[in-house]
Amino acid sequence: MDLQDKINKLPSKTGVYIFFDSNDSVIYVGKAVSLRDRVRSYFTKSNKNPKANIIAKKAVDIDYIVTDTEVEALILECNLIKKHRPRYNVLLKDDKSYPYIKVTLSEDYPRVMSTRKLARDGSRYFGPYTEAGAVRETLKLIKQIFPHRTCSKTQFSSRSRPCLNFHIKRCPAPCVSKISKEEYRKIIEEIILFLEGKQDDVVARLERQMNEAADRLEFEVAAKLRDRLAAVKRIMERQRVVCSEDYDSDVIAFAVQDKKACVMIFFIRKGKLIDRMQYFLDIPAPASESEVVMSFIKQYYHDADFIPAKILLPCEVEEKELIELWLKNRGGLSKVEICMPKEKEELAIMDMALKNARITLECSSQITDDRSYLNQALEELAEHLGVKVPRRIECFDISNLQGTNQVASMVVFCDAKPATDQYRKFKINLDKQDDFKAMREVIYRRFVRGIEENKLIKTGQLSTKEASFYQMPDLVIVDGGKGQVSAALESMRELGVEVPLFGLAKKHEILYDTYDNEIILPQNSKALYLIKRIRDEAHRFAVSYHRKLRDKNELKSALDEIEGIGPKRKRALLKEFGTVDAIARASIDELLKVKGMNKKAAKTVYEFFNL
Repeated sequence: MDLQDKINKLPSKTGVYIFFDSNDSVIYVGKAVSLRDRVRSYFTKSNKNPKANIIAKKAVDIDYIVTDTEVEALILECNLIKKHRPRYNVLLKDDKSYPYIKVTLSEDYPRVMSTRKLARDGSRYFGPYTEAGAVRETLKLIKQIFPHRTCSKTQFSSRSRPCLNFHIKRCPAPCVSKISKEEYRKIIEEIILFLEGKQDDVVARLERQMNEAADRLEFEVAAKLRDRLAAVKRIMERQRVVCSEDYDSDVIAFAVQDKKACVMIFFIRKGKLIDRMQYFLDIPAPASESEVVMSFIKQYYHDADFIPAKILLPCEVEEKELIELWLKNRGGLSKVEICMPKEKEELAIMDMALKNARITLECSSQITDDRSYLNQALEELAEHLGVKVPRRIECFDISNLQGTNQVASMVVFCDAKPATDQYRKFKINLDKQDDFKAMREVIYRRFVRGIEENKLIKTGQLSTKEASFYQMPDLVIVDGGKGQVSAALESMRELGVEVPLFGLAKKHEILYDTYDNEIILPQNSKALYLIKRIRDEAHRFAVSYHRKLRDKNELKSALDEIEGIGPKRKRALLKEFGTVDAIARASIDELLKVKGMNKKAAKTVYEFFNL
């Protein structure tokens, strides 16, 4: 049966239709109240929709699935789009890789963790988030405010005494029954409310619990609750009030350029702007504003854990009532309203979201690939800083945790692109935490090595392939303000190095030169986007190195506690099993096979982790 015959035999029922090309690949998925009428419209001469004409020319086969209701068709359409990612559907870019925050409610003592996989396992999922860094920062904040377990199932079940997190008040040690299931669940409920943006409810619960503890004369418990309450209130003070009405809403705005769109969502909870996220859509064929917005709504809310009662959009959309019904059922709400902003406050927040979408899209316009864009960014930066166009930029960052494992990173951008093979990392050895001294040390070490290598290269004692620091930068950026700039300048002057030096402060994105002058790059400039990208890359590289060292030290410290396990046995165990978790799961017989282990030592290690 050819395509036209199949179209003529389509039923006049509600369902989903699927177009295939000559390679038997799905190129478009759509839904319709009447499958026959909707599909026929693609092939009529009067159809002036460019996208429909393209699909009609490419399609060689069609399939369909009949559903009982329009809502069922909508859900099925979402599932098929996510499964096949058709070429001519508007697609949420890389949506499968977005991270979520997961609360493992199916466990007796739930954990809060990041994940990239959604599963029907009884857990609560929050997200998706566009940046893994945002997830890490949120988890870090939650851990500081709400003590809870973060260990794996194996670690939890094998504990015989509390870990370090209990002693620093980051975990109530449910592994050794230091807290009841009921009390622990109260903490998890507060975390869920916090993640939902319902900080007012968290405050009310904590105040009630604190007063009840005080009435019972449990003053130590009341003090802990007081501290947690103060931390939540500090977070709330930093959140901007944007609506006088106390309701939850999502504000969705977008900007389109060529075949890409940036969608910006502002999350309003209880009248406060608590967060924003940005997503990118691939638009393979001409699409209306309504189609872009509707495609995003269907794909985003298909997996979203929280559905607000109100969604503000920048334009009118088709099938509004159908989408409202679908979202109402998904969120278990009495009503979901989709509308354009009308009130002054709503118009203001929509305008802010639209501006952010435009700026984000402009700043992300293929900076990693577009040569002209990169050149413009470098030229803009040179003009604002008063230097020659910097073909090689080096950026330095310091990372530490309360003075431990202090490290530094050096990242290199050549012609505004990262030269990852030239990245370098440094261990900093100081008696106590001092970011200024650390910056002075790393800058000195970098340039003294560069000077020495250049001397050896000139005398033929060293080749450029063997050298690591011989190339000198056109511009040096240090992560920090005036103090970091002064520290770096001391080392450069001591070595006689004359390279333009600037610091970039995180808080207000202000550059400082060596004369303490402030330089503020235009907010929507290519230069600012480039300089922030370089600084963020230096920070990422430093933090990843620091985390690696910290984790390594933490692994070793667990073995240090075992009597009779010295440096040689420790190295042998780690070499054989790779991680402390693997050592903890090993049997006595498996431990005995490790070089240098005897029966007594194997039994000691086994009992340490299992008794």
